[in-house]
Amino acid sequence: MLLIPSIDLRGGRCVRLFKGDFAQETRYDRPVDDLMRHYHSLGARWLHLVDLDGARDGAQAGELPNRVVIRDLTAQKLLSLQVGGGVRDQAALDQLFALGAQRAVVGSAAVEKQAEVARWLRDYGPERICLAFDVQLDAQGVPRLKTRGWQQQTAVSLWEAMDRFVPEGLRHVLCTDIERDGALAGPNLSLYDECLRRYPTVQWQASGGISSQADLAALAAHRVPAAISGKALLEGRITPQEMKSFLPDA
Repeated sequence: MLLIPSIDLRGGRCVRLFKGDFAQETRYDRPVDDLMRHYHSLGARWLHLVDLDGARDGAQAGELPNRVVIRDLTAQKLLSLQVGGGVRDQAALDQLFALGAQRAVVGSAAVEKQAEVARWLRDYGPERICLAFDVQLDAQGVPRLKTRGWQQQTAVSLWEAMDRFVPEGLRHVLCTDIERDGALAGPNLSLYDECLRRYPTVQWQASGGISSQADLAALAAHRVPAAISGKALLEGRITPQEMKSFLPDA
């Protein structure tokens, strides 16, 4: 299993939200480019970058809010960047690639503009697009999607969304259990088991709740292809030595 370090950006700074709540923000003083160099030194190949301002508000006046930071990070050519937050139309997608991102993460648009996103998958290819599905389990245990930086609940299930895009060649999916995100409560293994059972050809990226090396090992044992971790790495809950078996260049 591949470990992909994650950095959430708000106002150009590294932050973490608790369960997606913008009112419950933790700020980290370490500069974003310093963090990227640190993860590179440990053996990471990819960095997952989230523009939280973009995720909540979308591109403003046609510009992604944290574009300067994204451009500066890609210019260093240390890690491949997978970037999301505010990619809701063709202009934002093209801007992200022009800034140097290797892969664009598309969330809200995959629910709101399904035909357009299906065309992006065909036009750009499945390696350049990752769909991000952020879910909360309903009373029946069905994962329902939330959009707009987790501010809007939808009636669309994860399975309905997957059935729409898998025939279009979808390969990369980042699935976040919102109730686990930032809570360090462990990943939702049963959710990922069901994801893998239903869609075994998809390269799933697990996100939410990872707090320790044991959580990474559990995801690997369940054959999840990749895991996204932000808070646990930022706070040193997973040591560099514990990361090694999940980083390709360690």
